[in-house]
Amino acid sequence: MNLSEFNTLDAVSARKELFACCGSNKWADAMMKHFPFASEKQLVDLSAKIWYDECQEADWRESFTHHPKIGDVKSLTEKFAGKEQAGVAVATQETIQFLAKANSDYEAKNGFIFIVCATGKSADEMLALLLDRLQNSPEEELHIAMGEQQKISIIRFKKMFPDSDFSFLKVSQITTHVLDTSTGFPGAAISIRLQAFRNNIWQTIAQGITNNDGRIPDLLPQDKNLKPDTYKMVFDTGSYYAKANIKTFYPIVEIIFNTFDETHYHVPLLVNPFGYSTYRGS
Repeated sequence: MNLSEFNTLDAVSARKELFACCGSNKWADAMMKHFPFASEKQLVDLSAKIWYDECQEADWRESFTHHPKIGDVKSLTEKFAGKEQAGVAVATQETIQFLAKANSDYEAKNGFIFIVCATGKSADEMLALLLDRLQNSPEEELHIAMGEQQKISIIRFKKMFPDSDFSFLKVSQITTHVLDTSTGFPGAAISIRLQAFRNNIWQTIAQGITNNDGRIPDLLPQDKNLKPDTYKMVFDTGSYYAKANIKTFYPIVEIIFNTFDETHYHVPLLVNPFGYSTYRGS
């Protein structure tokens, strides 16, 4: 199905398709006020505007309830130790047990299941990210999960319209790349928090784990632009070097930077156990 075919659906069927992308009734009803859609870009732009500007906590939480719960050992084994994960490192039973426990702890703490755009992530990456996010406050997690839901909605739009052109979508407005200058290799599996100064404290608004190339390409949803302000990226360099049994003088690296408009901001980190530097990249 493409967008033109979607636009010929009756209203009930069209709303059902949209609700499958994001399980919030308020979001789906607001989207249908603009049906039929003029273009894929209008569809994505409206989805973000409604999600961030018109929906509230109750609507975000409602959408989370429509995600399959994969916190038990059986479902995790099927997902990460079976054929579904072809091409991704198969998870050990120990990792699956830890993942199940962490999922349970997360839901008990925050009141909703762990929401993450899991495409391409292994069980080990999921576990590392989940354990890191367990350190966040419920308020921080609500906003992180809201952003993850928007990433998922965009992926579902693409799957719904496989023949459509989504090339207008850009990379995350904020990106990073970690290079370990002591080895000359990318800094892989480093936890990074993007924070904003809200209510007189720094609060995490997005979080991720660097890939094997030392990058997080989807820190923010592709269509999300932050308002011009001061932000901070927090790099967990201590855990990174601890895994290699290397002592470091900088267990945490914090980079505070300004954004001035809606253009792309690349915030790289060059790090070694006893020094680091950064600059605005491209």
